[in-house]
Amino acid sequence: MHIELPPLSGAALTSEHRVEISERGSFCFARCSCGWYSPARRSRDLARREGAAHLAASGAPGHV
Repeated sequence: MHIELPPLSGAALTSEHRVEISERGSFCFARCSCGWYSPARRSRDLARREGAAHLAASGAPGHV
């Protein structure tokens, strides 16, 4: 099942990578300012790890 996520508040899609963890009900997901987002997870830790993996894959410095 695919659920469209709302756009990041106050951020336009950019080539810059800023990952944040968001919650919707009992699920969390990582989403990035570049437009990438992870699947919804019940585990916050897993969402953080997926966000960190996205940053590492993109070569962007930073943290979740």
